[in-house]
This record gives sequence, structure tokens and C-alpha cells, in this order.
Amino acid sequence: MSFTESIQNFWLHSDSVGQALFGVLLAMSATSWFFIAAKSGQAFLQRRRSAGFLKIFWGAPSLAEVTTHLQQTLPSEPFANLAAQAINAVNHHALHGPERLNEAGAAGEFLTRTLRRALDEETARLEWGLTTLASIASTAPFIGLFGTVWGVYHALQAIGTGGLASLDQIAGPVGEALIMTGLGLAVAIPAVLAYNDCARSNRVLLDKLDGFAHDLFAFLTTGAAVPGNKGAH
Repeated sequence: MSFTESIQNFWLHSDSVGQALFGVLLAMSATSWFFIAAKSGQAFLQRRRSAGFLKIFWGAPSLAEVTTHLQQTLPSEPFANLAAQAINAVNHHALHGPERLNEAGAAGEFLTRTLRRALDEETARLEWGLTTLASIASTAPFIGLFGTVWGVYHALQAIGTGGLASLDQIAGPVGEALIMTGLGLAVAIPAVLAYNDCARSNRVLLDKLDGFAHDLFAFLTTGAAVPGNKGAH
């Protein structure tokens, strides 16, 4: 019997609880692959845009040219967003000074708070979808196991009611019930791998953003790039 036929037999012989669990696992699988595809595409575009912006930023002859570029092209990736917020903070503080409580202190302190807030925003943005992937990865095997237990119970109950006790008559329904465990693992494994890959990529990106924030702070407060760091990110 093929795998497809086993699934069909499981669906036909299962009750509403088993079918509901099967549907939940299919929905979790679809959700998981949606986030995997969305975050993969997001990461690909982000890497390309970040490389292009950093090339423009460190290759610009003046900060004014970078500011003009950011005004003409809305920031669409973390490094550009960080630079835009930092430049706006410096210009705002220079023009208006500490008019409000959250702007109190020297320009360097205000810039530091702005960079920290921008990094926190990027961290929250990068974590989009990770909670869902982690939840699917941790719960799908248990849902599959529960589906198997319920299927076995349902099959044994039907066998007991019908008075059947041969090995062939028991092995078929029980084997079909084990499909739920396999389906739970099939849903969980891609989610686990995707979560680990995204978490690692986020750590690498945040480390680069943190380094860029230090370089940006030094550049905006002293007017000179940090030696040896130009274009390193």
C-alpha cells in the first residue's frame, strides 16, 4: 500500500477528532512554509540592498550626499534605516536643541539613545515570524503523537466492537495511525531548521548593525570614519 493510499484510508476510517488533528497539522505546515519562503525572500533582498547602501555610504564624498540619497530613496533595509535615524537625530538636535525631556543631554547622548532605539526596532522587526516557527517546531510532534494515540485507540475500539483479533486486522489501522506521528515530524523538522537558520542570520546581522552603529556614531561626532572599518560591513 502506498503512502497516499494509507493517508486516504486513515482519513476514511478516522473520526472527527483524528481528521481535525490532521487538518491542524496541514495548516501548521502551510504556515511554516509561508514564513520560510517569506523570510528567505526578505533576507535575500535585504542582503542585496544593504550591500548597495553600504557601498554608497562609505563611498560618498560627504555626509550631505548620503543625506540626499536617503531623502530620495526611503530606507528599505536596516543599515539605511539606522543611518537615516542617526542623521536626523544629529540634525534635529543641532537645530532645536534639547527642547523635550527625551532629547535632554549632549548631542552625543541623544545620538546614542537614537541608535539604541533604532537597533531595538530592527531586532523586533527581524524576529517577525520566529515565534510562530518555534511554536510549530515544538508542538507539531506532540500533535502528531496525540493523533497516533487517538487513531490507535479508535482502531482498537472498532476491532473490539467487531470482535476481530487477527494480526492483519490490527496492524493495518495501527500502521495508518502512525502516519500522524510521521506527519508531525515532517511539519516540525523544516520549522526547526528554518528557525535555527533565521536565528543565526539575525545574530550575524545584529552584530554587523552594532558595529555599523559604532562607526556611525564616531563618524557623526568626529566627522571621520573609523580607520580600518570603512566598508568592512
